[in-house]
Amino acid sequence: MLKILAIIVVVVLVVIAGVLIYASPGPDSFRVQRSASIKAPPQKIFPLLGDLKAWAGWSPYEKKDPAMKRSFGPITAGKGATCEWAGAKNVGQGRMEILEAQPSNKVLIKLDFIKPFEAHNMAEFTLEPKGDTTLATWAIYGPSAYITKVMGLFFNMDTMIGKDFEAGLADLKAAAEKQ
Repeated sequence: MLKILAIIVVVVLVVIAGVLIYASPGPDSFRVQRSASIKAPPQKIFPLLGDLKAWAGWSPYEKKDPAMKRSFGPITAGKGATCEWAGAKNVGQGRMEILEAQPSNKVLIKLDFIKPFEAHNMAEFTLEPKGDTTLATWAIYGPSAYITKVMGLFFNMDTMIGKDFEAGLADLKAAAEKQ
């Protein structure tokens, strides 16, 4: 019986080692992005992105955890605006800061995740006028930590994050077209 248990332990360790070795050459960075066409000028959309308090009206993460706790810094819109959040495991805990806010054009945000695991990424929103519509693009990118490479073997980050971005852009579209 002890011999069988030892064999099982060795097999499990070999499988774990194999997974860890297989994941290590994965990409060193990642990027997920989605776009939506919004029937509104960039000037109507930009305030919904550049003011962190306005995110409550369209962010998919607000719906995932309505009880999420948020605290805002002294600046809530434009460059230097900050927000910290703590919620259930599906939204985690972290902090974001707007590093760049080009009116009606671009918002660049530094995202620091604390839970469920530490990660430091960038989020970027761009607005591109196209006749009577605006192409709004939401992207997240950053380094792929080793744990991210391992998780990537079992979960498709593009699909997981992409669904959230698609839902958020749909709500952003609804909010901007309603105004």
